[in-house]
Amino acid sequence: MVKPQLLEERPISLAELKEKLTKIKEKDKELNFRANKTEEYLASIQVLSAKEAKELEKKLVALDIPRLKQDHIVKIIDILPRTVNELKVVLQGTLLSLSADNLKKVVDAVNEFKQ
Repeated sequence: MVKPQLLEERPISLAELKEKLTKIKEKDKELNFRANKTEEYLASIQVLSAKEAKELEKKLVALDIPRLKQDHIVKIIDILPRTVNELKVVLQGTLLSLSADNLKKVVDAVNEFKQ
């Protein structure tokens, strides 16, 4: 039996996931049960396009906020908090504390992409 080897582990946003599922569906013509359920879920929620998600990710990385890691950025892209309080709720499960100024910068960046 072949044992797969994990080459890289990194978080991806829901927009990237939706794009990858689309590519898999084009290649294989059919998705498995879990992939179908995931695709149904992604269709039921509002997700940025992959292009917009990458732009927002670049913008958040460019803010150069200390201790803001890729995990946090992906979570912000997926949830798109519109206010500082919503951002605090999104980040409260992590061991990350940001200054009020940095929180405001993140919310301003997100609000440029939110419609």
